[in-house]
Amino acid sequence: MPFQKVEPEKLSTSVVRQIEQLILRGVLRPGERLPSERELSDRLGVSRPSLREAVAELQKNGLLETRAGSGIFVAEVLGNAFSPALIRLFAAHEEAVFDYIAFRRDIEGLAADRACRLASDTDLQVIDAVFKRMEAAHPKRNPAEEAAIDADFHMAIIEASHNVIMLHMLRSMFDLLREGVFYNRNVMFKQRTTRDDLLAQHRAINEALQARDPEAARAAVSAHLDYVESALRDEQRALRNEDIARRRFEHETKR
Repeated sequence: MPFQKVEPEKLSTSVVRQIEQLILRGVLRPGERLPSERELSDRLGVSRPSLREAVAELQKNGLLETRAGSGIFVAEVLGNAFSPALIRLFAAHEEAVFDYIAFRRDIEGLAADRACRLASDTDLQVIDAVFKRMEAAHPKRNPAEEAAIDADFHMAIIEASHNVIMLHMLRSMFDLLREGVFYNRNVMFKQRTTRDDLLAQHRAINEALQARDPEAARAAVSAHLDYVESALRDEQRALRNEDIARRRFEHETKR
């Protein structure tokens, strides 16, 4: 029969597999610096030569990179989910904005449902900790800070869903959101009433997740993104009205 002896796995191979899993699961993020060689070899329980061999293999595979004088970093493995030309097209057409929100509504609702069922207690603690940061930032009225925490909150839910494809796809899409490709999130956090509403919506999402209630979590995510869509439509309508009024004024003054 075609049985063969089981050979012990090289330590460096075990290290490669562990680091690959951490990158795949989103624990190690693109651009993140790894611990020093001494600390990492101690944590993994392997010799430095075995660790160096593993790092060399991961560099060869494009997962790690060495920066002179700085250390070893996770490579920027995500890139953009879309070509630069398509990104410019998204930014130029409001239709893409609302399709993006609809996509998020569906995918994040699914992620929240999965998180209620599959998240570890630690995952839920991370989500709750991000929400507490959101509460602490609210009185400061710093739109950029609140927008950044908002993204962290939603990504924590995606991470807690334990679906690696969903994680890496949405992490790339959230990078575009941070860059203002779809809409300027800072503007939304400048308005007091909107900010209060958004905080209440995030609280509802967090409470449903902490209670592990999939139906309530899906509904809370949907209500939140419905609100975001409505706010953006109102903002665009106001901008169009302002533009019409400006043009009318210019026309009248030229007569």
